[in-house]
Amino acid sequence: MSEDFLMLLEEFEKEKGISRDVLIEALEVALVSAYKRNYGANHLVRVEINRTNGSMNVFLQRTVVGTVEDPLTQISLIDAKHVNPIYEVGDIMEEETVPQTFGRIAAQTARQVVTQRIREAERGIIYNEFVSKENDIITGIVQRIEKRNIMVDIGKTEAILTPQEQVHAETYKSGQRIKVYVVEVNNTTKGPQVLISRTHPGLVRRLFELEVPEIQNGTVEIKSISREAGSRTKISVRSNDPNVDPIGACVGPKGARVQKIVDELKGEKIDIIKYSDDIAEYISAALSPAKVISATADEEQKICTVTVLGHQLSLAIGKEGQNARLAAKLTGYKIDILKSESDEETDDEA
Repeated sequence: MSEDFLMLLEEFEKEKGISRDVLIEALEVALVSAYKRNYGANHLVRVEINRTNGSMNVFLQRTVVGTVEDPLTQISLIDAKHVNPIYEVGDIMEEETVPQTFGRIAAQTARQVVTQRIREAERGIIYNEFVSKENDIITGIVQRIEKRNIMVDIGKTEAILTPQEQVHAETYKSGQRIKVYVVEVNNTTKGPQVLISRTHPGLVRRLFELEVPEIQNGTVEIKSISREAGSRTKISVRSNDPNVDPIGACVGPKGARVQKIVDELKGEKIDIIKYSDDIAEYISAALSPAKVISATADEEQKICTVTVLGHQLSLAIGKEGQNARLAAKLTGYKIDILKSESDEETDDEA
C-alpha cells in the first residue's frame, strides 16, 4: 500500500461517489480472508491500513490460555507475560508479522475489492436514479431484439420491453427513439433491472399530465383510464373549477393537445369522458360515441342496465365488444346493453 493508492481511492470517491473509508474497511476484511486462504484458515489475524500514508500492518492474534492446545490460535500465560506482564488468561495477544509474498496477495486483493466495490456503487447509483422514475415516462433508444424482448438503451443501463408490454400494432427498429413507461425497477445481483411498457395505462396518464397544464396544476383530475393498447383508450376526467371544461382542457386548442398524445401512441383512438358522481350518467357517457336513452344502476351489485336505440346498439357494444368492455373497465360496473322496445315496435310496423 502507498500514498499513491490512497490518492487513487480519493479519485474513485469523487468520481463514483463511494467513500474511501468504506473501500479501506472492505479491503481490510478482504485481506484477512486472503491471508487465511494462503496461510491457513485456523489463523486469527487482523489487518490494519493506515488512513494517512497507506501503510499496511498484519497482526496475528492468539488467545492467552493456561494450557496450549492449538499453537496457531493460543499462547500460554507464561509466554504472554514475557511479552507484556499485563496479559491475563482470556486476553487476545497480537503480534505483528510480515508474511512472505503477502505484498503480492495484498495488491491482487486490493484490485479485486476496489473493482467490486466500484461496481456495486455504480449499480447503486443507477438503481437510485431509476427507482425514482417508477411510474414515469422516459425516452430510450432501441438497441436490439433478444428472443422477442426489446432491449432499450435508457442512458446508464438497458431496460427490457417484454412481448407482453409491446403494442402488437407497433414495430420497433434498432436506433429508434421511443417513449416508455417505467413499470418497475428491481435491484438484482447482476445490477438494476428496469421493466418498461408501451401498453400500460400509466403511459397514457403521464402523457396527459405532461401535455395538459390544467392536469399538472390540479384543476383537472384524471379519475380512471381503461386501455386496449394500440386500439383504443377511454379516460375519464373531472374539473375542480366550475369555469374549466375538463374535456376541452384535455383536447386543447384545435385538438392540439390530444393529437400529440395520439401521435405518440401511433394513432390509438382516445375517448375523453366527463366524470360524474351520478353513476348512471357516468356510464352513459362512458359508452360514447353511442347515445344512451336511459340507464339504471344497481350500486350494490355494481351492475348497470342501459337502453339504446336499435341503430346505436352495435355502436354501444363496439367491434368485438370493445366499447362496452372499455366502458365497464373504466367505471368498474358490469354493463348490460338493451335495445329500446319502442325502437323494436317501429321496426315491426315497418
